Amino acid sequence: MEPVMGALYVKDHEAFAMAQELAEKRGLTKAAAVKLALANELARDRHRPSLVEAARELRRTSTLPRENSGIADKAFFDDLYDQ
Repeated sequence: MEPVMGALYVKDHEAFAMAQELAEKRGLTKAAAVKLALANELARDRHRPSLVEAARELRRTSTLPRENSGIADKAFFDDLYDQ
């Protein structure tokens, strides 16, 4: 089944101006410029790592020491506050 095509009306002067500018620079219609911009944004989102993947990569490449055992007990806080 083919998707039903509807109309898209953008009542935003800035969006209109950006579509006009991109269309003129690329020699496109405004509709083609909007389609191109949306396709580019969707492609960027597809290649963006998830938050979990980004955190794993950050942890893998971090130069910070991994001395902390993850336990925040009394001794940890005493050491932190020089007690």
